[in-house]
Amino acid sequence: MKTRITELFGIKHPIIQGGMHHVGYAKLAAAVSNAGGLGIITALTQPNAKALASEIDRCHDLTDQPFGVNLTFLPSLKKADYPALIDVIIKGKVGIVETAGNNPQPWLPALQDAGIRVIHKCTSVRHALKAQSIGCDAVSVDGFECAGHPGEDDVPNFILLPRAADELTIPFVASGGMADGRSLVAALALGADGINMGTRFVATRQAPVHPNVKQAIVDATELDTRLIMRPLRNTERVLTNPAVERLLDKEQALGSQISFDDIVEEVAGVYPRVMQEGQTDSGAWSCGMVAGLIDDIPDVSDLIDRIMAQAKQIIDQRFGGLLAS
Repeated sequence: MKTRITELFGIKHPIIQGGMHHVGYAKLAAAVSNAGGLGIITALTQPNAKALASEIDRCHDLTDQPFGVNLTFLPSLKKADYPALIDVIIKGKVGIVETAGNNPQPWLPALQDAGIRVIHKCTSVRHALKAQSIGCDAVSVDGFECAGHPGEDDVPNFILLPRAADELTIPFVASGGMADGRSLVAALALGADGINMGTRFVATRQAPVHPNVKQAIVDATELDTRLIMRPLRNTERVLTNPAVERLLDKEQALGSQISFDDIVEEVAGVYPRVMQEGQTDSGAWSCGMVAGLIDDIPDVSDLIDRIMAQAKQIIDQRFGGLLAS
């Protein structure tokens, strides 16, 4: 399948594995890229630039196909050394960077002078237009269904994607609720040039996370996610568990008086315990509503082949049959 995204990134299928904390390692990224999609390493999961350089080298050893690196620009107590991270990305001959969080404009010249394509994650049309105006090559439009941070507008993809198609001139992919060939065809019909999948790729054999995490996603339904940190205007969609419900009780009790310190036990330092040790009830971790569409843990290549075969069948048979009648 050829779209503006496959042409831009030099990939076979318009399927991207978005950056995910403590999930986006070389093993998964290379598997996605080898299967014809675009795999993404998550820079901030690495402890420092030297470690990221090693992970990039490892990915090159595992695949000769294009892959990218996610750079999320967020304020934190321990600020990331972004100049050093960008330096190793350039020296590591990475062709694509997925940016997220704050405005990436200060970092674009260095990346694009090195010939790197930049795709920025956005949760609204206005943010997508801003990314386009500062020179991003593409955007990922994240609907309200998505795992992680869906923004504060609460617009689902059935509205957000055609609105983005009406406004944007650069290519964009749909993120949030994407799991199979139906998702891909729907996204294309709504104006996107491909899809970005996160939660679906966590539940694959190559995802470097504990089996408990994969099984929790398989066992979940579309009703099992919660929105946390809304009072802090840092909304995150997570899989429900006792820690999440405890956090929500705090939010309800404290209302507008709540602070990050009140919920630090449920959110700080959680990902290593969840993703590596399998303590899925130890705190809040990102998961999309798409969990309701996930019922197996396939090999990455089998998953992508299945998506593309289903998409082709829908386009050739279902749509063709509808038009013929």
